[in-house]
Amino acid sequence: MLNWRQIVLGLLPFSPFLPLAAQEAEESTKFMRLPDMPLHDPFIVAYEPTKTYYLYTRNVPQLTGEKALGTMAYTSKDLKNWMAPKVVFTVPEDSFAQEGNWAPEVHEYKGKFYIFVTLQDNDAYLKRPPDAWRDTYVRGTITGVSESPDGPFEMLNKNGPVVPRELMTLDGTLYVDKDGQPWMVYAHEWLQRIDGTIEAVKLPPDLSRAISEPMHLFKASDAPWLNESIEVSDEGLHYVTDGPQLYRTKTDQLLMLWSSYEAGSYVQTIARSKSGDLIGPWEQLDPLVKRDSGHGMLFETFEGDLMMVLHRPFRGARGKLFDMADRGDHLEILRQRTDLDGDPEYDDLQEALGL
Repeated sequence: MLNWRQIVLGLLPFSPFLPLAAQEAEESTKFMRLPDMPLHDPFIVAYEPTKTYYLYTRNVPQLTGEKALGTMAYTSKDLKNWMAPKVVFTVPEDSFAQEGNWAPEVHEYKGKFYIFVTLQDNDAYLKRPPDAWRDTYVRGTITGVSESPDGPFEMLNKNGPVVPRELMTLDGTLYVDKDGQPWMVYAHEWLQRIDGTIEAVKLPPDLSRAISEPMHLFKASDAPWLNESIEVSDEGLHYVTDGPQLYRTKTDQLLMLWSSYEAGSYVQTIARSKSGDLIGPWEQLDPLVKRDSGHGMLFETFEGDLMMVLHRPFRGARGKLFDMADRGDHLEILRQRTDLDGDPEYDDLQEALGL
C-alpha cells in the first residue's frame, strides 16, 4: 500500500499519466490526518492569500528529516488532509539556549510574520526563589521574523528572551491593544512563582524585546475550580499557568484562553476582563474542556467560522478541533469536529468535553 512517507521521500512521484482512480489513490497517500500527526501546543494560522491553514508545532525529526531544534508546520486546505510538515524555524547555534522550543505561535503584524517560541537552558541555573522546592533555570519566549508564514524565521535577539532571563517565563503570545500598542502576554512559571501568574510586557514595533516592566494580570489560584481540586505533592503545590491567548468578542469583551491542571489532569479554561482591557481585573470562568486537554487557541476558518484547536492527551498529544460560538461575553463550544480530528464519538457534548 502506498503511504505518505514514500511520497515525501520521492519514491513514488505523482504522474499525470496514471489512470484517474490510481491518481486519486496516490494523491490521498500524500496527506496525513490529525490522529497520525504528533503535535504539542498546536497553533493554526489561516492564511487568506493562498487559502492555506498552517499548523505549527515543535519539530519532529522523524517527520521532517531535519534533526535541528526548531519549529515545523503542517499545511492543509480543508483542516482534514494535511501535508507532511517542514521546518520553518531553526534555533541558531549561537543562541543563548539550545533546548526547549515549546509552544510556537505565528502572528501576522504590519505585513510580516512573527514567531513566538519558548527556549530554555537547563544548565543556566537561576537563584532559587523563597519557599521554592527546586532549582530553576533559564526559560523564556523569544521572537523571530519572516516575510511569509512558510518561514524561514530569523531569531531577533540571540542573546536572551523577550522578558529578562532572570524571570522564568513561557508561552508568550501577541496582543495588540486598541491604541495599537503590541504586548507579549505570557505565563510566569509556577516553578519559580509557586502560584503561577499570567503577565504582560509592552513590545517595540519590531517585537524584539520588552520595553516595560511586567504587568501582573492574574494568578492561577484566582480560579475557584482550581482551588477546589489542588493537590499537594512531594514538589509542593501545582498552581500552573500555561498557554494564554487573547480574543476580542463581537461585543468588545476581552477573553483569554489559558490552561492549568485539575487533580493532575490538563484543563482548557478561560478568563474575562471586567474592564474590557488587558489590565483587567480578570474574572475566571468555568473550564471549557477537561479530559487531559489544553493549550488551546482560536482561529477563524476561510468560511468565517470560529474554531478552537487544542491537544489531548498531554503525553503523546494529538490535535482536537471544536466549532465555537462567540456569545458576546463568553465562548460556547458547539461540537467537537470528530470528522476532522478522528476522536471517538461520544453520546453528548458534556461527555466529549469531560464536564
